[in-house]
Amino acid sequence: MANIKSAKKRIRSNERKRVRNLMYRSQVKTLQKRAEQAIAHNETNETAEEKIRDAIQKLDKAASKGILHKNNVARRKSRLMKRYNQQLQQQSA
Repeated sequence: MANIKSAKKRIRSNERKRVRNLMYRSQVKTLQKRAEQAIAHNETNETAEEKIRDAIQKLDKAASKGILHKNNVARRKSRLMKRYNQQLQQQSA
């Protein structure tokens, strides 16, 4: 246990940030999963696009807040769009 006042404060602030980051990561994962399910279940283009848009917005927000690394976010968005584009090609073929 820390004895110095600033160290105690740092412990408290780290805990607040950890809880906030955990909540944000959970929301990101949920939206990403919903978007992937929409793609997999051949939902209408508007529905799938809306879910993908929501996931991408949340990912970008997480990157801007420093919760997720920007390259990690870019990779996730890229994979999501790649799956969506593959699904569109299969539907049109």
